[in-house]
Parts: sequence; structure tokens; C-alpha cells
Amino acid sequence: MTENELKKLNRNDLLQMLVEQGRELRDLREKYNKVCAELEDRTIKIDNAGSIAEASLQLSGVFEAAEAACRQYTDNIINLSSRQESICARMEAESRIKAQIMLEDAQAKSSALTAETEAKCAAMLERARMESQEYWDRVYAKMQAYSAEHAELRDLLAFSVRGRNREAEQ
Repeated sequence: MTENELKKLNRNDLLQMLVEQGRELRDLREKYNKVCAELEDRTIKIDNAGSIAEASLQLSGVFEAAEAACRQYTDNIINLSSRQESICARMEAESRIKAQIMLEDAQAKSSALTAETEAKCAAMLERARMESQEYWDRVYAKMQAYSAEHAELRDLLAFSVRGRNREAEQ
């Protein structure tokens, strides 16, 4: 797998690969131990069998191949693990930067919306005060006009009330 392909994998895929490689390493270690046991058994048999069996074992190179394969596999796991850690650390840093930028942007938008809303509310409140004042000014003007038009009636009512009060006193 190339480095570009590794970079495209997400964290879960990388961790899954690491777990699978761990299992393979365990299996290879078990095979290695088994091969070592068989090799030891063969060595005993070879010591007993003589130089022909010993030459055959050296030619087969079973032990050296198993050991080299195990070493190579272990090195590959260590390399992959370090690459994955660096990729994950880089991705985490990028995510934190993006999150910080998004948070700052949201706070700026929130502040702007709050200021805009407060300005609109203040304008609406001022407009409501002005409309209310205009309404009361019109009502007051109408009441003054009505009072002026009906001044005679007011005087007549006032006179009528005074006359009744005098009759009640007598």
C-alpha cells in the first residue's frame, strides 16, 4: 500500500489495519515458535542422523527464513504505526484549527446579529413612541376642538348643576 493510499484512509481504517497486522504478527510468532520447536527436534534428530541430515537442514534455511520474515513483519508494523500516528496527529491538528475558525466565525456572526437586532428594536421602539405621541396629540386636539365647539353646553351644564345645588341647600 502506498503512502498516498494510507493518507486517504480514515482513522478507523488505519486502526483496523493495525489490529489485523497485530493478529498476523501473533500468528507468525506462533508459527515461529512452532518452527523453532520443530527445528530443535530436527537438530536432535540430525545430531543422531549424522552429517547428511545436517547439510540438508542448512540448505533448507527454514530457521533463517522464519526469523527474517518475523523481523521484516515487525519492522513493517513499527513503520506503519509511526506513519499512522503522524497522519492522525496532523489530521487532529487540522481539525482543531478548522473548529477554532468555525467558532470564531460563529461568534462574529452572533455579535453582528445581536447588534443588528438591538438597532432594529431601538428603531421600532422609537417609532412606536413617535406614533403614540402623534396619536395622543391628535386625540388631544380633537378633545380641545370638541370642548371649544361645545363650550355653551358646558356652561349650561355647569349652570344647571349650580342651580340644583342651591335648591338642595334651601
